[in-house]
Amino acid sequence: MYAFITIKKSILIGTVFAITICAFSIALYNASPALPSVAISEEHIIMLDEMFKIRSKAFLDNDLKLIETLYNKKTKFGIWALEHEKKKMKYLHDWADKQGIKFTDIKPKVKIYQVKERGSGYLINFIASTEYHYHYENQPEITNFFRIGTYHSMNLDNVDGQWLISKEWYTDPFADSLNTDNIKVDEFKQYLLNSSPRDFSKLNKRRISAVEYADRYCGAAADEQYGYSYNKKYKNYNPLGGDCANFASQILYEGGKFKQTGAWRYEKDGSKAWVNAHAFNSYMLYSGRGSLIARGTYNQVFKASFKLLPGDYIAYEKKGKVVHISVVTGADSKGYTLVNCHNTDRYRVPWDLGWSDKGIKFWLVRVNY
Repeated sequence: MYAFITIKKSILIGTVFAITICAFSIALYNASPALPSVAISEEHIIMLDEMFKIRSKAFLDNDLKLIETLYNKKTKFGIWALEHEKKKMKYLHDWADKQGIKFTDIKPKVKIYQVKERGSGYLINFIASTEYHYHYENQPEITNFFRIGTYHSMNLDNVDGQWLISKEWYTDPFADSLNTDNIKVDEFKQYLLNSSPRDFSKLNKRRISAVEYADRYCGAAADEQYGYSYNKKYKNYNPLGGDCANFASQILYEGGKFKQTGAWRYEKDGSKAWVNAHAFNSYMLYSGRGSLIARGTYNQVFKASFKLLPGDYIAYEKKGKVVHISVVTGADSKGYTLVNCHNTDRYRVPWDLGWSDKGIKFWLVRVNY
């Protein structure tokens, strides 16, 4: 997906305007591969850190004026980027209202991989790992958090002494759902606020091992000590259509100790059931390795989602086809199911965040360890 953005001085702000589905992620955008690379400097790091701090503060405070100061509204791409960022901000706060939660902090970290000179500025490739902290309205003493990792490519130009972002691409974690109008907000909020934490102390060892693998290799969303990397034993399928099913298969094989079969296997490449979200879901259900708990819209499966256990998975369907897979890794202080996945990379993220659109159906699947 692609985005075109501008900002003032050394404050850089990233945004995106795109429509995507998780099964169809694309390779990191690089418009000018022949540009000369330059050493990553402290200036580059400081500028990107400032960019994400400003954006995070605007999102945390729901501050439209602050967001507006970060864009060049004299260009169509600047206006385009600003309007999309406003939609994302509204979605995040609408979703929080549905949940009955309050965001208390947003902590971004950036890691630059490459800087290239281009005209009056740079092309910078980097990742952003952003941690969101929240508590429930009636439970302010308990803080929950989740982490989302995104991959960015940004053109930065110096125009009349001001640093402006002229183009940016990144995987937008909310692109599949910027509308919560169809959700029964009051009903679900009350249900959540009256819920309790769930006890996972009696999980079997295979489920525990699956979750450990999911946490270790969730890429740009993983703990910093792991280097924000995937398991290098496996091909990264993001440039070829998406890595979510490949990651789910790894979790079940490496962590959950499921044996490979003729249909579900990885040699130098993964089989269709290993790497394709729709085929993965079909294989799990028809093989008996998975059992359907519920299928339907968010309104239809909301209560059933509390039955999911760490090591189970959720399949996300659009227009009759499963386009994404995420694996359950826990629950928050109200028992709300959390998931890990690739593209965009997620660590212990509420299972519906970014997937609240009325056109999406969910398959909640019990994995039979």
